[in-house]
Formats: sequence, C-alpha cells, structure tokens
Amino acid sequence: MVESTQRGTASSGPVSAHVPRQVSAPSESRTADLVVVGLGHVGLPLARSACAAGLRVRGLDVSDRVASGLGAGRSHVGGVTDAEVASMLAQDFRAGTDPEVVRDARTVVICVPTGLIADGGPDLAQVEAATGEVARRLTPGTLVVLESTSYPGTTEQVVKPLLEKGSGLVAGQDFFLAYSPQRIDPGNREWGVENTPKIVSGYTTDCARRAVAFYSPFIRDVVLAKGTREAEMAKLLENTYRYVNIALVDEVALYCRLSGIDVWDVLHCAGTKPFGFGRFAPGPGVGGHCIPVDPRYLATEAERQGYSFRLLDAARQVLDSMPGHVAQRALGVLDDHGIEPEGARVLLLGVTYKPDVADIRETPARAVAAVLAESGVQVSYHDPYVEHFRVGGVTLPRATDLDEALEEADLVVLLQLHTCYDLGALGRRGRPLLDTRGTVVTGRFVTPL
Repeated sequence: MVESTQRGTASSGPVSAHVPRQVSAPSESRTADLVVVGLGHVGLPLARSACAAGLRVRGLDVSDRVASGLGAGRSHVGGVTDAEVASMLAQDFRAGTDPEVVRDARTVVICVPTGLIADGGPDLAQVEAATGEVARRLTPGTLVVLESTSYPGTTEQVVKPLLEKGSGLVAGQDFFLAYSPQRIDPGNREWGVENTPKIVSGYTTDCARRAVAFYSPFIRDVVLAKGTREAEMAKLLENTYRYVNIALVDEVALYCRLSGIDVWDVLHCAGTKPFGFGRFAPGPGVGGHCIPVDPRYLATEAERQGYSFRLLDAARQVLDSMPGHVAQRALGVLDDHGIEPEGARVLLLGVTYKPDVADIRETPARAVAAVLAESGVQVSYHDPYVEHFRVGGVTLPRATDLDEALEEADLVVLLQLHTCYDLGALGRRGRPLLDTRGTVVTGRFVTPL
C-alpha cells in the first residue's frame, strides 16, 4: 500500500510488522534540527531546502576543502549557487568535518555516495563508514535516515546493525530509523528537492511517521512506502527502467543504421503517440552516479538470492558496447575522408555525462577516447565544465578556444549537448563531424550515429 501526503500532513497508514514501544522524543536542548552527512550532489541540495524552511542545519563531510569552501560561501555542486550558500550561512548553516556534531542533532540524514567495486559489485564502504561515525554519537530519540542508493535490505541488514552495535541503542525503541531514496537530477531546473515527490519509509510505523513529519515542512508531496525494502527497490526500479529503455533505443539505432533507416525520424514519429510510449534517445553510452550503477546493485543482490535479471544482462551488453561503437564510427569517418588514424586530430565536444553539468562520473567519453587513443589518434577535448580529463592515466589536452580547435581538428565528435555549442554552426563548418546526439543540422560533412 502506498499513501501520499501533502506538505505538513503525516500519514498514519501501516508500514511494517514491528510494534516496539514508543521512542522518546529527543531533548529540546539540541542545537541542530538536521545534520546532513555527505555534502555532495545529494546532501547539499537537501541542506539548502531544509535551511530555506527554517530548520537549523549542520553539514558533515570528510573533505576539509568542501567544508571550508562552504564556510567561505563557495558551492562545489552544480545546481547550488554561491548566493544560495551565502543565504544558507545567513540562516546559521555550518559545515565541518567533526562528527561530534551528530550528538546535538534531532535528525541525521546520510547522503554519502555509493558506487561499484572493481568486480562491479556494490560498494557500501562510505555508507558503512558514515553509519559507524553516526552510531558512536547516536543519542536516544534521534531520527536517522539513509538517502544513499543501495539494494533492498540495506537499511535493515547493514545500517541498522551498525547503528545498534555502535550506539548500544535499539532501532524502533531508542531511536528512529528510515529510508528515503534521493531523487536529485543534476541540471534539472524544473524538478528539485521541494517539488519532486519524496518516497519515505520506516523500520517501524512510528519510524515512518517521524520521517514523514521531518520531510513534510519542506517537501510538497511525501509518498509513504510500505517498508524500507519497498522504498529501496522503488529507487532501483526508477533507474533500471531508464537503463533498459536507453539500451533498447541504442540497439534500435544500430539496427536502423544497418538498414538505412533514419532513427531520429523514427523516434520523432513514435514520440507523437500520446500514450504507451516514453521517448528515450540513443547516444554514446550512459554515465553519472545512478543509471550505470543502480541496475548493478539490483542484479548483484538478485544473484545473491539465486535470481537472474536476464533483461539487465542484455541491456548491459548493449550499453557497454556503445562507446566502442562510437569510436569505430569515428575511425570510419576518418577513413571515408582519406585520413589515417595514426596522428589524426580528433576533438571531443562535451565529456561530461550530462548536458551543462560538471560531472564526469562513469562518462562514456572516457571509453570513447581510450579506443581512439589506442588506434593512434591524437585526442583532445572541449568542455566548459571540465578543466582536467584523464584517460588511462593520461591527461587529455583541453581546447579553450573552440573556434580554433574546430579549425584544427581532422574530425569533431559531438558527445554532449552543452548549450554553449551552436549546433547549426557546427553543421556548416565544413569539417567532418560525427553527431552522436542527432541534433546537428545535417550538412555535407555531418555523419549521424
């Protein structure tokens, strides 16, 4: 059962089978309404929204640079401006690296990154480390919320035992425990923390009610999940849905090229259907902190239980092949123009994983560059958001004068649609261009994906 609550209203629906005694409220003498652990792409926007709602917020991070920068009014996260940080400071926000701040918190929200270890499995090292620090300073009546993305069962099987062991307290009896998956979409100017529906779940019914009461003052719609595992699974489903559908259109694009069909016109036509079709676009691959990672969490946990997500395996094969396909297409374009790969100058436009976002985590641009470099190509890049870009231990040359770089390149590969790129002008320059996004006005020298 899922219930939705409007701002300021707490749901009273059943959440789990746990029926512990009521947790005592934290002391009113506490100096922080909220401590956000991890001030990155998830934690800082959350802290900003809580500050704007009038909450007394403290931020905790392992990085001195992050903490001192915020203290000086500098944002390190796209989507949070320096002016907004200054406003947070004026509202008594403070960032630091001393975990002792947890002792004075009514609510602690853990927003540290989760990624993949070398073999592709879930990496919960930062979640475990942050939870351990919180546990050693946890006091009765505190609400602890995990927002980091992970597999179903993480809250109750990983976070709860660590909190209980480190504090000597019991979840649902001495402190509240909840899970609420982050839904941050970097660069999205329409949907932010306040207006994106917030899934909330609790270890017990009282835990869930306390979590709803915490989020409701600054988030418009709070959606109550049946339990923490359902909320954890919902987050993985959201991004797995995108993962699979991107793989589908990538494979359609490959087939259309083989068959001489214009895939972009196919997508335009199919996208006119007002129901039953959600438009996704092909490209050089997937990147970022969610889409390439979350399905692996789901697949790994399923395999541990003896279940195989066959569709995820197929999608992964397609998506993993796309950077190599783009690189081979680039080499083919060079050959079509009589240019040998050895020593050819190829300029990559946009190496972030997303338009107008300064984030290169899991970006497919790195794999594209690696294949080209292995073929002897001299690879450089232009990206207004990335000062340094390393591939295989080597820092690629960065073009700062775009016009000059376009003139000198033997081939331009458009990987990312930053708004600074004049797509019409790119198609008219008279230089070979491989368009992986299907947006450049077709010209004599433009080659589609």
